[in-house]
Amino acid sequence: MSDLETPLQSLPLFPLRTVLMPGGALGLRVFETRYLDLVRDCARDGTGFGVCLIVDGAEAGAPAVPADFGTEARIEDFDRTPDGLLGLRVRGKRRFRVASTRTQPNGLVVGEVEWREPDNDDELRPEHALLGVVLQRILDQVGGEHADAPKARFEEAAWVGWRLAELLPLTDAQRVALLAIDDPHARLERLLIEMP
Repeated sequence: MSDLETPLQSLPLFPLRTVLMPGGALGLRVFETRYLDLVRDCARDGTGFGVCLIVDGAEAGAPAVPADFGTEARIEDFDRTPDGLLGLRVRGKRRFRVASTRTQPNGLVVGEVEWREPDNDDELRPEHALLGVVLQRILDQVGGEHADAPKARFEEAAWVGWRLAELLPLTDAQRVALLAIDDPHARLERLLIEMP
């Protein structure tokens, strides 16, 4: 391995029919043994797991094939759902690229992942300033946990991009493509092109 290569790290994966963005929240209902074990291990070790879009297969049953990019999820809260299942609230953290996968005997998919560089703290560039306004107007209408965010957040290139990626009517494939872009300004440019 050269000095320029990033070492890979093993990360248990939770393939889903949705895309988790950095900073975003997601509710999960957990009932399969492999995922109950995963949650137990994450809680015990203080670690996260990877959420990836399913490209082939289903959320339950046989192991699904995950997309090439995903987001680390950290458990924020848990409870028992009315139907007796474990309910989780997770928050998206770091992005990663899946280099390879293996399936454990219990059916849990584990990825060898390369962590992507964290987003920088750049402000919106003038050509993307309108996107901060668009995000504010969307949140004014739909509400949610980010509706009362400080005004300064609406000037942060990465934060605006991730929130728009969550809220705009994009396909899941478009959202995964956004996860693959390392530069927040390039991500905003892609959003401008793909906005309906």
